[in-house]
Amino acid sequence: MEAQFSKVDQTKLFGRSPGDGPALLGVAGASKWLHEQLGERTFADLKIPCALTAVDIKSAREIVLDQGRLLDAVLATIALPGILPPQPIQDYQLVDGGVLDPVPVSVARSLAPRLPVVAVILTPLVGQTGSLTRFSLPFPILKPIVQRITRFRVAQAFEVFLHSVDAAGRLLTELRLQVDDPEIAIRPAVGHIGLLDKVDVHDVIRLGEEAMDAALPEIKRSLAWPNRLRRRWFTPAVWGFNPRQEVR
Repeated sequence: MEAQFSKVDQTKLFGRSPGDGPALLGVAGASKWLHEQLGERTFADLKIPCALTAVDIKSAREIVLDQGRLLDAVLATIALPGILPPQPIQDYQLVDGGVLDPVPVSVARSLAPRLPVVAVILTPLVGQTGSLTRFSLPFPILKPIVQRITRFRVAQAFEVFLHSVDAAGRLLTELRLQVDDPEIAIRPAVGHIGLLDKVDVHDVIRLGEEAMDAALPEIKRSLAWPNRLRRRWFTPAVWGFNPRQEVR
């Protein structure tokens, strides 16, 4: 997998195609690459249960994607609102599921109620600095031109908007973690990576492995017999309003 991702030309992922919906960028390159990897495979072809989440912008509901083509589901769950185009599936117009649930613990728990949920959190903690809101152009462009663009008031206003959305997203993440209470929470040190930055695949994988290695003792404790019995007989209930719907 590392070898496959490291070969991707990240500058060619976000070209627009005629069918793309309203957004700053498109997903023509990403869609082509994903189709090369996934083909026409569906969720039914997977050996391990899997579900992805998205948000229908028409009904403001979280949609759980666990049937149909994997390609369609992946394009929906990566559709950053306003930046990448929403994806039509059935009667829905779907964007990134992180809009309503940045860490869908309850969805993971529903797939395997007797196993501990390992939540991987990519946003920095509230109060910490991070670069997730930095919006970089995903294609080569001369540095002087970039500097001129970033001085435009529209660009500066967009940056303020992104920072505001990021603040709300961080707080929402922490609230959802408190409500859904995953057994293990892992937070790789990737807060320095901005939206659409060119990613060093090997470095990101290393950071993920380091975070997982640090969490291994906690994971082993969670898999011990007392905790396994507790999950079997006292599966956490889902409380409160749950505006979630599955695609069928």
